[in-house]
Amino acid sequence: MNTSRRPATLADVATAAGVHPSTASRALGAGTGISPRTVERVRAVAGDLGYRPDPAASSLRTRRSGLIGVLVPRLTDIVLATIYEGLDAAAAEAGYQTFVANTSDDPEVRRRRLRALLDRRVDGLVLGDARLDDDLLPEIAARGLPYVLVSRRSRGHLSVTTDDLAGGRLAARHLLELGHRRVGVVAGQPFSSTGVERTQGFREEFAAAGHPVPDDLVVTGRYDVPGGHAAALRLLRADPRPTAVFAVNDFNAIGVMGALRENGLRVGSDVAVVGYNDVSIAAELPVPLTTVRSPMVEMGRQGMARLLARAAGTPVRSVRLRPELVARESSGAALG
Repeated sequence: MNTSRRPATLADVATAAGVHPSTASRALGAGTGISPRTVERVRAVAGDLGYRPDPAASSLRTRRSGLIGVLVPRLTDIVLATIYEGLDAAAAEAGYQTFVANTSDDPEVRRRRLRALLDRRVDGLVLGDARLDDDLLPEIAARGLPYVLVSRRSRGHLSVTTDDLAGGRLAARHLLELGHRRVGVVAGQPFSSTGVERTQGFREEFAAAGHPVPDDLVVTGRYDVPGGHAAALRLLRADPRPTAVFAVNDFNAIGVMGALRENGLRVGSDVAVVGYNDVSIAAELPVPLTTVRSPMVEMGRQGMARLLARAAGTPVRSVRLRPELVARESSGAALG
């Protein structure tokens, strides 16, 4: 065991193991091009000496930081936090660390956070806050830095998302099968593919069934409980009011449910409610929420896998993961 005050260096390990420093470096890394016996000996010596690699020095040698930058609108959002779990786990398995920054869906904040990540010399970027018309993405592409979008799409850029058009259609078919004809939509934010595509799929399915959703029953707003609450109050002022509401985000749906209760309406019997994502709380609400399940952890894992494949020069394509409708009491499906 190294008892000196000076931390053991790579040169110390190489000397003690009787190998060249470059051999010691390879043995403590991937171990390629070296006999297993040498790798074992060098690693044993490093352990005895208490050697710890210097990340900064390694970065200078390899021009890699071992860091993946992640931009999200807000990590307090359970959906994004769950996706991030998958990203971070897949990165760790590949020997990378992630560094996450919140952008609040504000274009100027995004630019500042991006600069901060670039200053850390990240090896790649994951963007969970992409916009449909996103002027930041071409700038990132021009730098030659590998990147991938998760949760949201933007045309022409590598992404891993749920098939949100299909998810919107699933919600619509469910409500149509339950007999609803006049429905409202809490549509989320118009610059994000999630809200736009979920709303589009939902409206297309109702239109195909001969019951188009009028524009005044489609309300945009933030992806949170207050946003859903405010949108629901607007929908309830319609005459006649909708018999069902599709919210493109579970937290929007929770806000809708609160607004219904405030107005003396029963969720699932007076007005059906359907959300999207199936966050963990959805099944535990006083009236369990019918929702479209999005494979959030898998989205994160596949996003990281595609980013690392792209960084390695492997051709990769965008993917849309399959959604699934989960029927519960909030849509009246379990009430008979």
